[in-house]
Amino acid sequence: MIWWWWKKRRKIRIKIFQGKMSMPGPHQVVPGASSGPSAPPSYEETMATHHFPIPHGPTPGVVPGADGKVMTPPAYYSQPMPVPNPNAIAVQTVYVQPAISFFDRPVQMLCPSCNKMIVTHLTYTAGALTWLSCGSLCLLGCIAGCCFIPFCVNALQDVDHYCPNCKALLGTYKRL
Repeated sequence: MIWWWWKKRRKIRIKIFQGKMSMPGPHQVVPGASSGPSAPPSYEETMATHHFPIPHGPTPGVVPGADGKVMTPPAYYSQPMPVPNPNAIAVQTVYVQPAISFFDRPVQMLCPSCNKMIVTHLTYTAGALTWLSCGSLCLLGCIAGCCFIPFCVNALQDVDHYCPNCKALLGTYKRL
């Protein structure tokens, strides 16, 4: 179907070019001119450079150079480069991680001291709950040393979280 259309179109164009079909428009043959087909221009005629006259006086968009030659400005304009400031202040970016809740279990986190991903190391210290438990056992009559049992039970003591790499204290979980 496309081949037929292309062939038909080509025949019509050839007839119009030869002047055999009369259609209104700017392509009609001028009276007095030869109605036969003219040869296309040669390669030399097509590629010949045409020298157009250069107008005298200032031309818009053209800038005279330092040596008197004419030069055109670039088609794009770039922003000037910033001048380095000797009094510039260095800015340090600080990343703030969300608040971490410490409990009586180890926590996986990014250590703020050594910037490594770690799992905290736990140590247990005597806190308010330990001392209240010891005091209440003394009041109940456990004077013979049984009142010191809360100091041996980790579930009654406060928990300190340390970094295993740099040994920095990261947080504390207080029971009371």
